[in-house]
Amino acid sequence: MRGKRTLKDRRSKRKRLRVVPLAPIPIYRLRLVFSILFIGLLGLSTRMAWLQILEAPSLQARARSVQIQKQQPLGTRRSIVDRKGRLIALDEERFRLWAHPRYFNFLGDEKDVIRKPYEVAQKLSKPLSKPVGVLATALSHRPSGIKLAEALPGEIASEIKQLRISGLDLEPYPQRVYPHGSLFANVVGFLNIDRIPQAGLELSLNNKLLRKEKARNVRRGADGTPLPDDLRPGFFYGDDLNLRLTLDARLQELSLKALASQVKEWNATRGVAIVMDSSNGELLALASTPTYDPNNYWEYSPALFREWSVQDLFEPGSTFKPINLALALEEGAIGPGGTVYDSGKVNIGGWSIYNHDREPNGQIDFAKVLQVSSNVGMVKIMSKLNPSNYWDWLHRLGLDSMPQTDLPGAVAGRLKSKDVFVGQPIEPAVASYGQGFSLTPLKLIQLHGLLANGGKLVTPHITRGLGRETDVLEPLDASGFQLLSPEITKTVSSWMESVVEHGSGQAVKTPGYRIGGKTGTAQKAEGGIYKPGSKICSFVATLPMENPRYVVLVVVDEPKGEHAYGSTVAAPVAKKIIDGLLVLQKIPPSSNKKILIPAER
Repeated sequence: MRGKRTLKDRRSKRKRLRVVPLAPIPIYRLRLVFSILFIGLLGLSTRMAWLQILEAPSLQARARSVQIQKQQPLGTRRSIVDRKGRLIALDEERFRLWAHPRYFNFLGDEKDVIRKPYEVAQKLSKPLSKPVGVLATALSHRPSGIKLAEALPGEIASEIKQLRISGLDLEPYPQRVYPHGSLFANVVGFLNIDRIPQAGLELSLNNKLLRKEKARNVRRGADGTPLPDDLRPGFFYGDDLNLRLTLDARLQELSLKALASQVKEWNATRGVAIVMDSSNGELLALASTPTYDPNNYWEYSPALFREWSVQDLFEPGSTFKPINLALALEEGAIGPGGTVYDSGKVNIGGWSIYNHDREPNGQIDFAKVLQVSSNVGMVKIMSKLNPSNYWDWLHRLGLDSMPQTDLPGAVAGRLKSKDVFVGQPIEPAVASYGQGFSLTPLKLIQLHGLLANGGKLVTPHITRGLGRETDVLEPLDASGFQLLSPEITKTVSSWMESVVEHGSGQAVKTPGYRIGGKTGTAQKAEGGIYKPGSKICSFVATLPMENPRYVVLVVVDEPKGEHAYGSTVAAPVAKKIIDGLLVLQKIPPSSNKKILIPAER
């Protein structure tokens, strides 16, 4: 029955089907469809033309704003290195850690999951070396913008990045670092927390130390990959120049240790040690104490931030006597083979001048004048020089002029006016043994360089220029303004050598080497009045005497003690520096000097 009903139904369905005969489509319908398609295509073309021609610049700008990332420079500074390329100051990348608790999310969490501050604190406790409770409390203060740490090194920042915690932001910034601590603080200076230079070369050469960096536009693909498109030549080139100094870190360290030890032993106020190449004015060492650590400058008195050997004046005393003898020889007031009678006391314009020991030395030659440091002998020698010519020479030497140097804060010395100097006989008299005028230790070593290099006044300096690590910067050629005759300086240098061999400079005598020197112990004046019992002790040395090149100066301010003299306070420091200089500069022994070797016992 079911099969029969099905067949019947099929037959009735066929009967209901109606066959429609084919007929042509009306032309208006074709035209209508064609018109609709044409209008649509025309609109599309018009829109494409509008976008590609009229709106192309604005759309391209919008795309570039998404695709291109502008990288602002961090404002880094050039490194400072010594003459051998050892780092003295450099920028290191540090990081600040910012936390935004409302975005806390761990790797693998759903997007809407917000982790609790305590959970994040547990993960950060180890890399930050802070208790979990302290971190959790800090993270609970506000929902965003919490600074958790400052000055994080790159290693710790990398550990934090590997935690993959959303809501943590590491902000990179450069931090100035001084690897040698206090060793070069007196000349290099430092930057404050805002990276503003405050002292030394960091301040005086600020423009040179700023790296030439520009903002960079980096175009990236959809996955963040940098695209090599529209990159100009030199895009990836960086400023890798360093500031090269003439100082030697090894000699600087040796000088500072020897100086600091002596200043402490004699309970002195301060001291300075300078080593200069007299052929071109390069300073190999400029150490002063007390000093400070530029990495922690806030822990020290601002009075330590200035280099006193360049900015403070003192009366040089007997260390100026060799220079005065050179002036007398140059003017023809004395001859190399002359003598002078030292009576132990001389009266000038109603003033009595004595030797330091108030003892007479009799008839002595000029080498002996330096050996015993005779004040009376110097007064009588310089009295043969016309006072007006004497003042002119002191002025020509630049005692009252600003020195030409790259050391920051250098000042001019003080010299009485010509009228006063010429009109009052006591002025040239006291000037003959290095008092009555003042200069800086830097100026004093420049003048002794004049005696060492054959009479040329060179410019003392500590910078060689900018260069890369692979560059070999040659020292400046021997140059300078010729002031004295080479024969004159050679004669005075031989007299200074006799001071080390037979006089007050024997503390620096070194077997096998010819060294010249002169001690100085001067009264210290403040406000035009000499302070009772206050001294400033100094010693200057020149070596090697067969071909003088290096000058060593040590000045110690206000040593305490009954036997505080240039020979006992300053000369021992110079001896240690000279011993180091001979090794570091590979200075061979003098050919005509015997080396004494102690016999075996």
